[in-house]
Amino acid sequence: MRILGPGITTGAADDDPSAIGTYAQAGATAGYGLLWTGLFTLPMMMSVQELAQRIALQTGVGLGAALRRKFPAWVVATAVALLAASNVIVIAADLQAVAAGIELLTHGFLRTSWLIAPVAAALVGFQLLGKYDTLVRTFKWLTLALFAYVGAAFLSHPQPLQVLSATFVPHIEFSSQFLLLLVAVLGTTLSPYLFFWQPAEEIDDQLTAGKLSVEERANVSQEQLQSARADTFIGMFFSQLVAYCIILSTAAVLHNHGKTDIKTAADAAQALTPFAGQIASVLFAAGFIGTGLLAIPVLSTSTAYAINEVSSIPASLAARPKRQPTFYAIIVLATAIGVGINVLNVNVIQALVIASVLSGVAAVPLLVLMTLFGADPHHMGARTSRRLSRTLTWISTAAMAAASIALLASPILSA
Repeated sequence: MRILGPGITTGAADDDPSAIGTYAQAGATAGYGLLWTGLFTLPMMMSVQELAQRIALQTGVGLGAALRRKFPAWVVATAVALLAASNVIVIAADLQAVAAGIELLTHGFLRTSWLIAPVAAALVGFQLLGKYDTLVRTFKWLTLALFAYVGAAFLSHPQPLQVLSATFVPHIEFSSQFLLLLVAVLGTTLSPYLFFWQPAEEIDDQLTAGKLSVEERANVSQEQLQSARADTFIGMFFSQLVAYCIILSTAAVLHNHGKTDIKTAADAAQALTPFAGQIASVLFAAGFIGTGLLAIPVLSTSTAYAINEVSSIPASLAARPKRQPTFYAIIVLATAIGVGINVLNVNVIQALVIASVLSGVAAVPLLVLMTLFGADPHHMGARTSRRLSRTLTWISTAAMAAASIALLASPILSA
């Protein structure tokens, strides 16, 4: 855990409670039919996050600041505005999920509505008052909660031959329900807030190591780049392993017992008990509580990074609040809006569909800008993207564009 860097927390944060709910719904509804998506999306995740990381390491600045060097500020700012709107909705959903998980584990002794504001306050307080090293170390250890889903997959007793076939042989059904689930899985996996989080953490790590100027941080060595790539690839593999195990366990237990009405991670945890036992249910709930406690700060902090970088305002989690009040004010505001959405009793499940659309629409231009920037020798020097990287990032862009269009056209938006 000491050796691994921002890549592992980035991969874990991608499996936030909202994503877990999507994967659980995919497994419960489509059975093993979407297991193959893990192998399909893994190289796309690796290429996109490696590019975002490489841009930061080569330029010495965060992604938003780097993109502003080449592209008009309003183009980047528009995508960031969509990203910020999506993030606060997901924060609201994740706060509700963490609170619901605690209610589940306490058998209703602590109610979801009581817990949302205290959980949010505790996380914001931790971000405001905690030292950077403590924050990073805590985020890393929270990733271990996701191993609960590996345990849940074993407890589900899946059919090995069916699993192997579904993993390596893509399965497509031309039904609106199946295609919508496929779109949801793709959109959930490539989360644009992580495009900003990981590069910013690379910069913060260098700041804490004493590299205070852009010139000191820029022009990454080949050895550093290889180490950073390994960290990213491990993190993305871990992320997809967890997603795979969630689909596998819910398919083996819930789908095979006809329990397909799953909407959230808490629904899945509750539904597992009569079929797979209390231990599987507890593991499932513990997993999304742990990753929620990680993902909520990542969502709020990535929002602050993105807004400040585009606005040319210093942004660093390694700096104390009194030195960067705007950065921390955005963190507090984003979390407070998430609490407010819950207090106003907004239907978070329906709101997540809107968040998915906003996220997808933001991801497409960001991916285009990142791919073009990565191939520009003027800005990237000797670290320009090679053919494989460019090919994979363009495929990722096309996949996200198709997913966004499909979701926009989906009848669920008018429901």
